[in-house]
Amino acid sequence: MNLISHLISSGSSLLEGLARLNALPGGAMTLFATDTDGRLCGSLTDGDIRRALLDGADTAAPVSRAMNRRCRSVSGTADPAVLRSYREAGISLVPVVDSEGRVSDIIDISAGRTRLPLRALLMAGGKGERLRPATLTTPKPLLKIEGKAIIDYNIEALAACGVDDITVSTRYLAEQLDNHFAEPVAGVNVHTIREDIPLGTIGAASMLPASELHTLVMNSDLLTTASFEEMYLRHRDSGAEATVAVIPYQVSVPYAILTIDGDGSDRVTGIEEKPSYSYYANAGIYIMSPAVLALLRPGERTDATDLLERAIASGMKVTYYTVKGTWIDVGSPVDFRQASELMRHINAMRGGDSRN
Repeated sequence: MNLISHLISSGSSLLEGLARLNALPGGAMTLFATDTDGRLCGSLTDGDIRRALLDGADTAAPVSRAMNRRCRSVSGTADPAVLRSYREAGISLVPVVDSEGRVSDIIDISAGRTRLPLRALLMAGGKGERLRPATLTTPKPLLKIEGKAIIDYNIEALAACGVDDITVSTRYLAEQLDNHFAEPVAGVNVHTIREDIPLGTIGAASMLPASELHTLVMNSDLLTTASFEEMYLRHRDSGAEATVAVIPYQVSVPYAILTIDGDGSDRVTGIEEKPSYSYYANAGIYIMSPAVLALLRPGERTDATDLLERAIASGMKVTYYTVKGTWIDVGSPVDFRQASELMRHINAMRGGDSRN
């Protein structure tokens, strides 16, 4: 978001306001009026100017004559729940103000954007053996679906949530991932860390620098529309130390199942015809507090499930978030074809190419 292009002095004329609005590149056509000290005074749209002209103002009148003085803003540490409520109210742009009311930034929430106070770690060190021969020369996260690397879909989704501290852990064909992230992805400078030995599905998090931020950890080869915003808000509001994303998983038994007496006898107490059982399966996405990550031992192979069990044993609160929408673990040729077909359908619905 170009801050300067959306700011105008409250003393400027309405004619200049119209010219400035006309010069905006499209999207959210809103200006924010400031006083001589840069403090926010109000917002200005072409509708505000039209109403002022109909009310008797002329084009030489100041912007302060037409601006909306009740425009909403957020502080530098914008609450994601507040941003979400603004988005649901149809607001596209939200100015960020400092402690003295000066505009320091503008957040575009027109496309579901927010600012989550998280950092992220994407696990990309696996060999992807089930996708051979494609992964013999290319790490699985860099395999392309509809012209875009699998991992880049996840980088873009995180960037859209305002997460700009993103690290990728590498091992297999690490140089290719290092080269891939030599340039920003979705405007984010992605860092890479290399595992000298396999560290499991979360052991690489012990290599991250200390931070007060909670960390979103996920497998890099997922294709998902999971809402990181909803997951974070659930994590925060529940007071959890760790939140696990899950997907509903149903097991259907094609036979009649007997229930028997538990006293060691052979007495049948019931028969259920072809029952189904519902479970929650681990989706490979987690939000963890610094206290949970502190349970990791540097250099030790640790899977996420092991770390969660440590957290539970330590009395920490662990909750879950149910993924709504798409979730595909791109681990096999069948999964890869399904993901490709899905993205082809989504691109057709959008009327564009994911590479644009």
